[in-house]
Amino acid sequence: MAKLSQVDLTDLNRSMEERTPQELLAWAASIFGERVAIMSAMQKAGSVVCHMASTAKLPLKVLFVDTGVHFQETLDTRDRMISDYGLDVITLHPQQTMAEQSAELGVLYLTPDGQAKCCDLRKTDPLMQATSDFDALISSLRRADGGRRGNVPILSIDTNTQTLKINVLANFGDQDFNDYIVRQNVIVNPLHEQGFSTIGCNRCTTPVLPDEEKRAGRWRHLGPWAMYCGINPTDVDRGGSPAIELPGDLIDKILGRNDDFVI
Repeated sequence: MAKLSQVDLTDLNRSMEERTPQELLAWAASIFGERVAIMSAMQKAGSVVCHMASTAKLPLKVLFVDTGVHFQETLDTRDRMISDYGLDVITLHPQQTMAEQSAELGVLYLTPDGQAKCCDLRKTDPLMQATSDFDALISSLRRADGGRRGNVPILSIDTNTQTLKINVLANFGDQDFNDYIVRQNVIVNPLHEQGFSTIGCNRCTTPVLPDEEKRAGRWRHLGPWAMYCGINPTDVDRGGSPAIELPGDLIDKILGRNDDFVI
């Protein structure tokens, strides 16, 4: 095993800035094969990535964490993705139901510390159980989302999952993003049409007013400082250059040292 750091990715990230999301998906599939999967919470951006993968006939698995307290519309969107796009969606679950968790630990999401613990138990932990099967995960984070995601790189190191995150929509602006959804008639979670700019668990997600920022509806009851669950590395303030361990030949392939795949 060898180390791959964020600094190692500097030149490659720079070279990928002009590439389309479809080209980045093709690169991911070529480099990682069965060791890469799409992460989707069945929100609008994840739906776009899933549509692109389906259209390109890329055999990419989709990881979906069913927290047990999703809106029914979110679960219905997942089921439509499976039936209409033919996607291989792997649904992951927390160890306890919400009722079991609350009986043991109380209603965690009512305080900032409890909210972080709840997100760990119901979102992060189930994902972590699956990540040992993958070297890379495809995310749908966009810089246009603003906040901590405003400078998200296309390739980012995630030390929690020990994977390379590939943010294929990082440089996909709002106009191109919305045009793609309309032009391709992408399946979209109907909650987006009901004022939900981002969608999480039904306990902690509310619609957003026109003059509020996109993530204002997440954990609104805890105040504006609690807008991220931390499942994405770009949602956490980090210093230095995080690194993960991967097979040396895979790192060579990622960095193009002996790879014939050109984008």
